[in-house]
Amino acid sequence: MSENTEVVVIGGGYAGVMAANRLTSRDDVNVTLINPRPAFVERIRLHQLVAGTHTATADYTEILGERVRLVVDTVTRIDAAGRALALEHGGTVRYDHLVYAVGSGSADPSVPGAAEFAHPIATLEDASRLRPVVEAASAKAASAKAASVESASGKAAKAPLTVVGAGPTGIETAAELTEQGHTVTLVCGGILGPYLHRRGRRSVAGRLAALGVTVLDGPGTKVTAVTRDAVRLADGRELPSAVTVWTAGFGVPDLAARSGLSTDALGRLLTDETLTSVDDPHIVAAGDSAAPSDLPLRMSCQAAIPLGARAADTVLSRIAGEQPATLNEVFAGQCISLGRGAGIFQFAHRYDVAVGFHIGGRPGAKLKEFVCKGIVEHLAGEGRKPGAYRLHKVSGGATRQQRLRRSEPARTPAVAERAV
Repeated sequence: MSENTEVVVIGGGYAGVMAANRLTSRDDVNVTLINPRPAFVERIRLHQLVAGTHTATADYTEILGERVRLVVDTVTRIDAAGRALALEHGGTVRYDHLVYAVGSGSADPSVPGAAEFAHPIATLEDASRLRPVVEAASAKAASAKAASVESASGKAAKAPLTVVGAGPTGIETAAELTEQGHTVTLVCGGILGPYLHRRGRRSVAGRLAALGVTVLDGPGTKVTAVTRDAVRLADGRELPSAVTVWTAGFGVPDLAARSGLSTDALGRLLTDETLTSVDDPHIVAAGDSAAPSDLPLRMSCQAAIPLGARAADTVLSRIAGEQPATLNEVFAGQCISLGRGAGIFQFAHRYDVAVGFHIGGRPGAKLKEFVCKGIVEHLAGEGRKPGAYRLHKVSGGATRQQRLRRSEPARTPAVAERAV
């Protein structure tokens, strides 16, 4: 009787959980999920954790399949030649196939003072540290005022908070904190909601204005320096800021690069269209840490979950001796919460370009919450019935194939060089 195949998944986020659950569809496959935290992080709710409206976590027992073994630890190195992983707390874990799904975080900001005085929000630890900082700043501002001193709105004076970055995280954080009574300035560094259609952008701007968020956009709003109590902009303005929240930038863990595997310029594992590493057929990648054909998809759980399913299918195909299918990713749009009372669902072409139609206001908020809950249910459903998820097989990948053909002359030498 042959031994079972050992498959290890590094990373317990959206892509990693989907991959791990799906891999249990074969009884002769043992699946181990290695994650540094004992709980699943709902990253799309971290802005709610900062504002105190959600814990942004879920119990792994609710979403992982019964046959997935969870190891709470951090992988420090991948030994591709020996097919083994070194763990931070000691020991090694061996594998026959590896799914690399380490996710992403915020990049180290190069703006002077930002690393020292600004607070990121990209991870559970970041958000957990930020929440008491926000609360303490507001309490300090309130105690500095006489009990009878109130703002024009009738609310007690609040410490000024600055959110840097006008992507979904920045918009959601600014709206959530303002709705909780904080005085917030959103510094865009350019355009508010770059992904949004102009109609959707107007809708978001209107909601932020109604909440009381001060939005600073345009070319002069790039941040040039951050101090303990201020933010300086390119146009010379200096904004008072008791707490500066940094949502700009994108980075990934350097595990692949440190392990000698080929990566793109940002450190994402370089793969082919089956999500297989260009260096090793026993390693596949999924989620934000994957760079298929050096053309990575937009950072989102909307991309991560199908990528996790595709990565699992690639491994299962190899175990079965079959040719893996290629990536066929489609998008529906982008949803953004604007506090608890409003939101927006920005519809898009399947190739991820926004269209003129969106759903906003209270219906937008309900749709966003429906999506957030549905994501966890997708993961849990795959755990209960591996192989049930099929959205990664929806047709519509023709546009990606066109992009690949257009980029082939510039892309092929780089891929070939890395592979060698």
